[in-house]
Amino acid sequence: MQALYNMVIGFGPFILAALVWLVSCLKVVNEYERLVVFTLGKVNKDPKGPGLVFVFRPFQTAVRISLRTVVLDVPSQDIITRDNVSLKVSAVVYFKVMDAKQAILGVENYNYATSQIAQTTLRSILGEVTLDELLADREKLSLRLREIIDSSTEPWGIQVSAVELKSVDLPEQIQRAMGKQAEAEREKRAKVIAAEGELLASRQLLEAANTLSQNPAAMQMRYLQTLTEIAVEKNSTIVFPLPIELMKVFEKLGDKH
Repeated sequence: MQALYNMVIGFGPFILAALVWLVSCLKVVNEYERLVVFTLGKVNKDPKGPGLVFVFRPFQTAVRISLRTVVLDVPSQDIITRDNVSLKVSAVVYFKVMDAKQAILGVENYNYATSQIAQTTLRSILGEVTLDELLADREKLSLRLREIIDSSTEPWGIQVSAVELKSVDLPEQIQRAMGKQAEAEREKRAKVIAAEGELLASRQLLEAANTLSQNPAAMQMRYLQTLTEIAVEKNSTIVFPLPIELMKVFEKLGDKH
C-alpha cells in the first residue's frame, strides 16, 4: 500500500501536467464560429466546429473565425465630384465570412483589407458622379458600391451583403446655394398655382355671367341674394345696385314733365 502511495506521489506532477495539457487542447466553438486548424503548418481540409474540438498541441494550432455579419464603419472620405464639388461622405458596410479557411489564407487581416477596399472604392466611384446624382441616386450608388467591393473581397471568402451611404457633409456655400434654389422653386410653384387658380376662377365667372345674362330675373334674384348676405353682417350702410333700365324709366318721366 505504501509502495502504491509512493508511486502516485512520484507520478503526481506528470499526471497534473497531462491534465493541464488535455484541458488546453480542448476548445469550445460556438455555433457562429469555426476553427481553422493547422497541423505542422499545413491547414486542415475543413474547419472544425461548432461544439467541443480537440487541438493536438503543440503540433496543431487553431485560428477562431466568426461567421456573423460584421458592421464596418467607413470613416468620412474627402470626395471631389465630377462637377468639382468638394464634400465629405461616410458609409457603412455589412459583410460576413463565407469561407473561414480562405479568409485566413487569402489575406493577412480580412477586416482591415475590407475596410481599405471600401474606402478606396467609395472615393473612386463617388468621384465619377455629380452632386445632384449623389443626392438623388443614393440607392443606385450603394448597389454599385456593394457589387464592386464584393467582387474584390470574394477571393478572400468575404461576402458583402450591403453598402449604405451614411452621411454627406456639404460645404456651407453649397448649402446656402441649395437653400436659395429650393426657395426659388417653392416661389415658382406658388406663383404657378396662384395663376392657375385665377384662370380657373375667371372661367367660372365667365360661365356664371353667361348663365345670368340669359334671364334678367336671374340677375334680380342675384341682387336679392347679395342683399341678404350683406344684411347678415349687420352693416349700417348697404349699397344696392339698381338696373340701368329702371333709371331710364325715371329719365323718360322727367322728359315728359
